[in-house]
Amino acid sequence: MSVNGEAVRVRTEAEQADEPGWEVDPDDDWALAVVTTVGRQLRLRREAAGMRVGEFAVAVGYGEDLVYKIEGGKRIPRPEYLDTADEVLDAAGLISAMKEDVKRVRYPKKVRDLAQMEARAVELQLYDPLNVHGLLQTAEYAQALFRMRRPRYADEEVERGVAARMARKVVLERASAPELSFVQDEWTLRRRLGGATVMRQQLEHLLTIAQLPNVEIQVMPMDREEHAGVDGSIEVLKFDDGTAVGRSPGVANGRPVTDPRQLRILELRYGIIRAQALTPRETTAFIEQLLGET
Repeated sequence: MSVNGEAVRVRTEAEQADEPGWEVDPDDDWALAVVTTVGRQLRLRREAAGMRVGEFAVAVGYGEDLVYKIEGGKRIPRPEYLDTADEVLDAAGLISAMKEDVKRVRYPKKVRDLAQMEARAVELQLYDPLNVHGLLQTAEYAQALFRMRRPRYADEEVERGVAARMARKVVLERASAPELSFVQDEWTLRRRLGGATVMRQQLEHLLTIAQLPNVEIQVMPMDREEHAGVDGSIEVLKFDDGTAVGRSPGVANGRPVTDPRQLRILELRYGIIRAQALTPRETTAFIEQLLGET
């Protein structure tokens, strides 16, 4: 069948059922509320247009079961579903506009919660010994990381993961951007995850980010005989009301902590790591050297 002269393939029920990324997390109250509201609006507009579910399903190129689930708030509609529904129902862009409402709920709740905390923070102290930190990653590098996960992620899961990670980077661009301090182990910049081209782009991106006035990036060299980061990654986020939250595998089994004593431990370790690492200026020179070798 076709919409506006363009062929639309009707997806089979098996494809729709198995397709990851559609289901709503039953424990995510906010996402459930958003998707339920959007589904109700879609149903009301379909009924106002005098279309039955079967007719509408054929027109948008999806199965009836999926239409019922979206209208019932059981599935998250994709952007292309909303665009097609807008055309079919002649909604003049009002349905397409709901893409903004569902965009954020496509991301896992824990990612949204982290992004919200980062958005409120006035200072972030971040140490990552495994990979380039998520806030510093290019989309290509992030995609390579997600594709290396085992068991393998489906393409939709990779897409959602990369989109969510890139969305978090707005913290670097906002008008009242926080002070950000990053420490990366040297090997995270030497290992060519995703290939030489991806890593070269990533190193170039680090040099660009390092020029921001509120960002400091430091590298912990592999030849250091003392390293305060042996207990793993460290994240400390500070807020303008004087509160803070931190996390590290070496404290409280990696659970977020707000207790002043535990936060002092994280800040002490992070401060020592920074002192042991290259200075920001030395780090820039080091990354430029790596680029020459890549």
